[in-house]
Amino acid sequence: MRLAERAGLAELTDQWMKIPGSMGANAGAKVCSIVAGMVAGADSIDDLAVVRHGAMPVLFRRIKAPSTLGTFLRGMCWGDVSSLNAVARRMLLGLTDLVDLLPDAGQLAFVDIDSKTTQVYGGHKQGARFGHVGVLGLDFLATTLSTLPAAPVIVDTRLRGGNAESGRGAHTLLTTSLTTARAAGATGTLIVRADTKYFQGKVIRVIRRAGAHFSIAAPLNQGIRRAIDGIHAHQWTAIRYPRAIYDPQHDSWISDAEIAETNYTAFTNITQNRGNHTTARLIVRRVRVLRRDEQGELFPAHRYHAVFTDSPFDLLTAEAQHRDHAIVEQVFADLNDSALAHFPSGKFTANAGWLTLAALTHNLLRAAGRLAGDTHATARTATLRRRLIAIAARISRSARTITLHLPEAWPWQHAWQHLFTSTHHPPPQAT
Repeated sequence: MRLAERAGLAELTDQWMKIPGSMGANAGAKVCSIVAGMVAGADSIDDLAVVRHGAMPVLFRRIKAPSTLGTFLRGMCWGDVSSLNAVARRMLLGLTDLVDLLPDAGQLAFVDIDSKTTQVYGGHKQGARFGHVGVLGLDFLATTLSTLPAAPVIVDTRLRGGNAESGRGAHTLLTTSLTTARAAGATGTLIVRADTKYFQGKVIRVIRRAGAHFSIAAPLNQGIRRAIDGIHAHQWTAIRYPRAIYDPQHDSWISDAEIAETNYTAFTNITQNRGNHTTARLIVRRVRVLRRDEQGELFPAHRYHAVFTDSPFDLLTAEAQHRDHAIVEQVFADLNDSALAHFPSGKFTANAGWLTLAALTHNLLRAAGRLAGDTHATARTATLRRRLIAIAARISRSARTITLHLPEAWPWQHAWQHLFTSTHHPPPQAT
């Protein structure tokens, strides 16, 4: 929390959030209390009491009760959620100023966008609907920013109803996300990666307007299939996956594929995509389908995966970079294992605020991992919580000084000490 304090979390919240009435008083302290609880592993409003147990009030001041924090979240309107999103984006910029959070971002960085449906229980939750995944839930969009040596951080989020179409609102979210990514140091080559749900002319227009490149999976419609059929046999290049991938559809492990590329012009329908037609590279990956029945294989059959991109890199590099879009699933797994195990409130805007603070907490833990050392720089947030945060300590006082007695022979002692000394200023010298 000292790192959050140095990044200006409380000041930013007090500056941007103006919730009327008593429920909006001391907004900075309340947001800090929620983030502290999430850092400690809270995944519900009642769990925020984790930062009030034992001797925690000795170390932390102005900790608010869970009931007060729940009232604060439920008092938010959509304008307050937007203000909280602005706070989270500026917190990310503050963290990048304090910590080398995204090394090599000035050369090459990636923005990934995807959606996730979180299952909820009980139809009383506002916005809970049955969506494309077949469960009652709330859906949210998220964008992440990463570099080759660094784990991704969350740039922006947006909560939606459970039955929202996956690509809805993606172009507006990318507008703010790309601006934030540039401000966070991604001043070099920036590639936006997405799957087929975001194969939209307005999405590509926003990406190009921001001076970035796109790498978006393309649906296998008739136009794409005609382009694939035009690829000659000698154009295919064999590749081998570093790790075999299990295919449940055919009950087999896949370690080999072939790739090729051609040119393709998308969004030529002037009724639906006026002014959005785009000509770029179409990278195609095909995987051999091996039959295991008695009939055997009559002729070679393949499954095709197409990527529409204007990547400046060569074929092999561009295709491998797009496959790394799966890194966004690691972020969703981290969120599921922490504050977003479920949405805690029945009010939609309260859950939207909870989502924003969960993303902010994720970035804060990422920064803490970078300060702790290389072994924790890309560790999961649950690992950081177990090794660096959830540590038992005995408190003693002497000469108005609080001393923490930590466990002996703690395996990650040096990482914890490096994090502590990096976030705390040394005491002033005696005069």
